[in-house]
Amino acid sequence: MPERTAGTLDRLSEMTRASGTDWALGIEARSRALLTEGEGAEAFYREAIDRLGRARLPMEHGRAQLLYGEWLRRRRRTRDARHQLRSAFETFDSIGAEAFTKRARIELRASGGQARERGVEAADALTAQEALIARLASQGASNPEIAAQLFISRATVAYHLRKVFVKLGVTSRDQLARVLPGWPRATAPTASQR
Repeated sequence: MPERTAGTLDRLSEMTRASGTDWALGIEARSRALLTEGEGAEAFYREAIDRLGRARLPMEHGRAQLLYGEWLRRRRRTRDARHQLRSAFETFDSIGAEAFTKRARIELRASGGQARERGVEAADALTAQEALIARLASQGASNPEIAAQLFISRATVAYHLRKVFVKLGVTSRDQLARVLPGWPRATAPTASQR
């Protein structure tokens, strides 16, 4: 590591150690990973991902996963790389970080993985009724609550949710909020909309 870079990293380390937060220490670990030659970088990448995940900073956590995934791919560890790159892609896609989403998609495809298009394109495939039910379910409403709010049967709610899951490529309600970011808050349709 060149002398100038080492000095900068030392100054960063002084500040992050004084702070002691997962965010600061995660940024330091990510920086150390980028500057460490060979296999020694892996421990720093893992520490960065762990700390930034606990800090609940999706952008920084996603960046650490992306960098680690790229590092793994360059070492021909494609299965491990795909896991990190897919997680980074989903994070960036869910928060609307388009440039990072594109970079993660390119890296994921280069590792042999597939990056499913989500967001607006997937949401456009839903009917108005499916979209409303999906949004209510993503906000934590149960099938009986959705049925009562929309004046439809529980079986109809379940039917529409099955179709939504297939169209969006998800398997649980928890995944809906990630796939449908930025949608306006759901409200029940008026009588003229039904």
